[in-house]
Amino acid sequence: MADDSDAAPSPEEMLRLIERQRADTVRRLKGDPRLMYAPWGVAWLLGFGTLFLHYGLDGEPYLAISQMQAVGVMLGLQVLAGGVAAYGITRMSGQVRGDSSARGMMYGYAWFAGMMLMVVVASRMSPQLPPAESGLLWAAVSMLVVGVLYMAGGALWLDWSMFFVGVCVLAVNAVGVVLGAGWHALLAAVFLGGGFVVVSFWLWRRG
Repeated sequence: MADDSDAAPSPEEMLRLIERQRADTVRRLKGDPRLMYAPWGVAWLLGFGTLFLHYGLDGEPYLAISQMQAVGVMLGLQVLAGGVAAYGITRMSGQVRGDSSARGMMYGYAWFAGMMLMVVVASRMSPQLPPAESGLLWAAVSMLVVGVLYMAGGALWLDWSMFFVGVCVLAVNAVGVVLGAGWHALLAAVFLGGGFVVVSFWLWRRG
């Protein structure tokens, strides 16, 4: 008598196996969204939250720290987030060879170059501005770099969710700049900080 365990799998089981393998392959090639989004969410939630407590909405600070300290916290956390995101990009690029690997490597370098240029521009311009506007310049330019690079990454890998996230970053950044430093920090902390954390786990669960 033939052993049932040696029987060939049914067509339905084969289709499920193929779909599972396809999903695993796509997940490896597109990277872990928790590395691509969650670090920025945490960095913005804490960093821009600190800036908001410094500025307040009515010009009165809610936290007795200097603007230099608040901006330093925001930038330091963004540097850490950028490092984790670059690690995620490196892992994703390591799964492939040829042009796709080269694109991932160049995209990682673009993050580094964009952040370095942000520091150069803001360092040159911020001393000429009032304190609140100086802090807003640092925050807005850093978010501009992140938003544009997310859109570029979405176009590079044909990933509409990544492209849309970049659009959201730029939209919140623009509204915050118009409203002022306190509102900019609050909107970035709540909508981008909290939103990125939620999106990262939603995309991870969605696969």
